[in-house]
Amino acid sequence: MTDIFSTQPRQTAQIKFSDGQVLEGPLDTTIEEFVRAGNFPVEPMPVACLVNGQLRELTYHADRDLDVHVVTMAESDGMRVYRRSLSFLLVAAASELFPNVNIVIDYGLNFGALFCEVEGRPPLSPAELEQLETRMRELVQANLPIEKRRISLNKAETLFKAQNADDKLRLLKSRKKPYVTIYTLNGYRGYMHGYMVPSTGYLKMFALASYSDGFVLRYPRTGRPEVLEPCVDYPQLVHVFNEYGEWMTKVGVKDVGALNEVIRRGELFETILVSEALQEQRIAQIATFLSTVSSQVRLVLISGPSSSGKTTFSKRLAVQLKAHGVRPFAIGLDDFIVDRDKTPRDEEGDYDYEHLHALNLELFNTTLLALMSGQKVRLPRYNFFTGRSEWGDTVSITPEHMLIIEGIHGMNPELVPSIPADAIFRIYVSALTQLNLDRHNRIPTTDTRLLRRIIRDAHHRGYSAQDTILRWPKVRHGEHTWIFPYQENADVMFNSALVYELALIKPLAEPLLQQIEPGKPGHIEAKRLLSFLQWFEPAPADQVPDNSLLREFIGGSILRNYEPRG
Repeated sequence: MTDIFSTQPRQTAQIKFSDGQVLEGPLDTTIEEFVRAGNFPVEPMPVACLVNGQLRELTYHADRDLDVHVVTMAESDGMRVYRRSLSFLLVAAASELFPNVNIVIDYGLNFGALFCEVEGRPPLSPAELEQLETRMRELVQANLPIEKRRISLNKAETLFKAQNADDKLRLLKSRKKPYVTIYTLNGYRGYMHGYMVPSTGYLKMFALASYSDGFVLRYPRTGRPEVLEPCVDYPQLVHVFNEYGEWMTKVGVKDVGALNEVIRRGELFETILVSEALQEQRIAQIATFLSTVSSQVRLVLISGPSSSGKTTFSKRLAVQLKAHGVRPFAIGLDDFIVDRDKTPRDEEGDYDYEHLHALNLELFNTTLLALMSGQKVRLPRYNFFTGRSEWGDTVSITPEHMLIIEGIHGMNPELVPSIPADAIFRIYVSALTQLNLDRHNRIPTTDTRLLRRIIRDAHHRGYSAQDTILRWPKVRHGEHTWIFPYQENADVMFNSALVYELALIKPLAEPLLQQIEPGKPGHIEAKRLLSFLQWFEPAPADQVPDNSLLREFIGGSILRNYEPRG
């Protein structure tokens, strides 16, 4: 007992950093000050922190001893903080230069950019964009604080009315908490969903550029946080986003607040029916075109990122083709996976099933050529339990048949080097939602797909939300390697997003996400997803048609066991 003695309460806090540093300073010192005092690399830049396992801003005050991990721009959570803060800088600068102009932050582009546009006037001219970027850089140079404050719902309503922010006023009607967190920069006050950097001096890496009928706000990506990737022209992708915007206009839903109003009025069923009809029209258009070229096109390749609804799309396309007199014949790309011991490995030594050469390309091409020439072939069947390829059915097709194959490599020319290019038609499928919280707070398309996958994995595969979340970074890495670089090779793109879906996903996803306890791997991501789902009014799934793409994830699809074989 000699080591125990009486003492006075300590007026300092010890910060134990995950790299082994231990720093001590006065109580209520911000984590930012501790980080500046510590021996941390300047690059990648620290932008946030984990405090006792919870994501926090660098302005968090140390009121006791804490375990802290510094979050940098090289991490997904850190890049979200940087990107959000950069968006706020853009909006604040634009409000100063163009006070009567509404800036809309619409959607993300894969080279590291947010597509933005203005409402109620022509696009910003090159001179205006240059003026805007110059003002943003002046604010960065001034290193102005980005201040955070909670205000009551009544005060928030007064603020948004003064700003003519109808989008935020709609959103407030679904706010369950009695307050709203407002950020202030150089006199501009606004709502941003999520954490921010402490001051503008952090936001040095960005650029503005004209793009399509708007402009892009460029930012670095997590893999290379020290550089801006060059702009890439995505005409088809932009066209699909524009088409979806037109669909949102047709159903009268421009943001989450507007969707919530539809639900509260009891009019969601009509929105569901119209949304589904618009998708069916698009599938029918693709099938109609394919029927006109069926004498030449023998192979339809369908590709897209995870949880895009490729499987249901391919089956609905097959039904439409049959309605046009074309005989579809589906082949599973997964059945051409090589034996497990021949599968390529990733950087961590794990099997990389998303690698192109995880497929037996020689057998795949030989099989397709034989089928297209009218020969009988024996199809392989991959046994996922044994990890080995087995032999399946012997099949043949006629000149009236059209082969349909869906898989992640469908846009990659290396998948089918032996097949004549004029015999191939490529369709890119992805959930490219533009339904955002408001003009300045977008919902990433990847979040919609992740939520779809969490529900599907739980319903059909017995995986927990934690399992799916922990696997997601590798899925995303595979998409950036094997899918996104080839998406513009598509002959046509199909948007599988449904404007109403997150209202139905909410009550299904929330219980799964809530099972991940604080401190457990995946909890921070689960908490982030739960945070934006809180803005949605929940809706039941019983009104969703049984052939909907959404049924692939929530269950109840009548197409689940349908195999198009002509």
